[in-house]
Amino acid sequence: MIWRRLLVPTTITLPKLHRAIQGAMGWTNSHLHQFHIDAEQYGEPDPYGDMTLIDEKGIKLSSVLAGNIREFVYEYDFGDDWLHRVVVENVQDANPAWKGSLCVAGQRACPPEDVGGIPGYGEFVNAIADPKHEQHIDMLRWVGGAFDPEGFDINSANLRIRRLKG
Repeated sequence: MIWRRLLVPTTITLPKLHRAIQGAMGWTNSHLHQFHIDAEQYGEPDPYGDMTLIDEKGIKLSSVLAGNIREFVYEYDFGDDWLHRVVVENVQDANPAWKGSLCVAGQRACPPEDVGGIPGYGEFVNAIADPKHEQHIDMLRWVGGAFDPEGFDINSANLRIRRLKG
């Protein structure tokens, strides 16, 4: 399983949470996303799409975590259909001096963008692991020369979060 543990302020807006998840995972914010929270879908409205989303702009995490909601889904890339289970493990009093997001733990590398979802990622991992695979060289070139499915670098994750202003 690929996972990340983030510390975020409850005052974080959903767009900033999206960017924090993007940075922590290693995604490049190249596709649409949405949050599925308590039977509602929040995201960036697509003027050309047929999805009915509540505009996430300005909505704080604390306002959608009313009651006992401690788990929701973050969906990224509606083609590859990456579903992320988000679990709120702890809520602490706000610290006004701390406004950023921080990745504090994680495991395994994030699949590359546009790899083809779970089935495509499985094929990709098989191809790069087997030098005799017919797509071995092409896949390594496509991903930039090297990819370790077991790798995770917390410092790189936090650098990406800061870069994306998550």
